[in-house]
Formats: sequence, structure tokens, C-alpha cells
Amino acid sequence: PQRMSCGYILCTVLLSVAVLLAVTVTGAILFMNHYHTPVTEPPPVISTNPEEANALVTIEKADSSRINIFIDPNCPSAAGTLGRVEGLQSSLLRALTDHDAEAKATKSQQKALLVTVADEVAKLLSHAVQLRADCDGLKKGHSAMGQELSALQGEQGRLIQLLSESQTNMARLVSSVSDVLDTLQRERGGARPRLKADLQRAPARGARPRGCSNGSRPRDCFDIYVSGQQEDGIYSIFPTHFPDGFQVYCDMTTDGGGWTV
Repeated sequence: PQRMSCGYILCTVLLSVAVLLAVTVTGAILFMNHYHTPVTEPPPVISTNPEEANALVTIEKADSSRINIFIDPNCPSAAGTLGRVEGLQSSLLRALTDHDAEAKATKSQQKALLVTVADEVAKLLSHAVQLRADCDGLKKGHSAMGQELSALQGEQGRLIQLLSESQTNMARLVSSVSDVLDTLQRERGGARPRLKADLQRAPARGARPRGCSNGSRPRDCFDIYVSGQQEDGIYSIFPTHFPDGFQVYCDMTTDGGGWTV
């Protein structure tokens, strides 16, 4: 009802303006047609040109100046003006309706956009909370990794120290073994000439080569060692590939004994 009253008021104002304009134009034309110059000047000559479609009216003054007036044959009438005003009212109403519909559509779009923005903001907030929790977890893991690295560095230092001590002990052990091997080599070097002389010396007449204590035919010095003969010396062995046998030197003391030299 408020919009309709505003429309009627606007139509009334426009109609009043149109009527006032028509009255003003008519009065001006009538005034110009019936205008009389002073007695001192001759009256203007008004002539029409019927050949012109717009009904040209020429007013010639005493000073020979002319005024041409074109009269519109479609002068506004009350019925035509009212129709135009009604059409203008209808167009205004349509424009207002369209504007109202556009405003409602814009409001609905803005509301939907606000809802979407609110959802996105909520998602972003939850994601930010998750990122913060992940960051806290990473910080804790970083501190734990720092502690583990410190512990590993301590263990590495201890391992380096142990390796250094082991290397020193190994060097000492190697030196001791080298000394023992040198001593054995010197001892064996002194025993080889005697062993060779014993092997090359012919056995005494009636002497028998030593063998196993139980009278069996030993294959090597280990069989002799197992039978109970555990003294270094020359023994007779009978390998499978040499059944006649031959004499060898048996080492019964080094590294447990039973070695066929």
C-alpha cells in the first residue's frame, strides 16, 4: 500500500506538471497572437505557411526581425498525458519490482556467500588447530630426538674409547704373539738340524721304530698320541697310501700334541 500511494503521488505530480506546461504554452501562444505593440510602433505581422507539415508561424516585427514558431501538431492532450503517465507508472512499478527482486536475489546470494565463508572459516580454524597440534608434536619429537642424539654421541664416545683401548690391547697381543712366534721359530731352527741328522742316521741293529703302544699300525702322529705315546721324537707311521711305512718326527707338545712333522 505504501508503494502504491507513492506511485499515485508521483503520477499526480507528473500530470500536474504536464497540464501546467500545456497551459503555459497555450497562454504564451495566445499572448503572442494578441500582443499589441505601442501606438508608436506598427503591430507585428503574423503569417502562416500551410505548406509546412509542422504549421510554421512567422512573426515579423516592425524592425524587420522575424520569429519562426513551429507548432507540434501532436500537442499533449489530457487523455494522452494520462495514458503516458499510467505507462510511466507501470514502468516505474516494473522497475521497482525488478529492483526488489534483484535486491532479494542479491541478499540470498550474499547470505549463501556468508554461509560458505563461515564454513570455510570453520574448516580453516580446525585445520589451524590440527597444524598447531602437529607443530607441538614435532617440537616434542625434536626435543626427544635431541636427547637421543646426545645419548648416541655419548655412546659413540665410549665406543671410540673402547676401540682405542681394544686397538692398544690388540697391538700388545700381536706383539706378544710375534715374540712367541719368533721364539718358536728360533727353537725350531735349532731343532731342525738335529731332527734331520736323526732321520738320516741309520737305526741301530736290532732296534725297532716306535709305534703305538698297543702294537697297532698308526696312520699318523695323532694315532700315536691317542695311544699314549706323548713324547717328542721319531716314530713309524703307516699311511693308507704307503702301507710299508716310514719314519717321521712327531711333535707331542705344541698346541695339544699329535702333529706329524
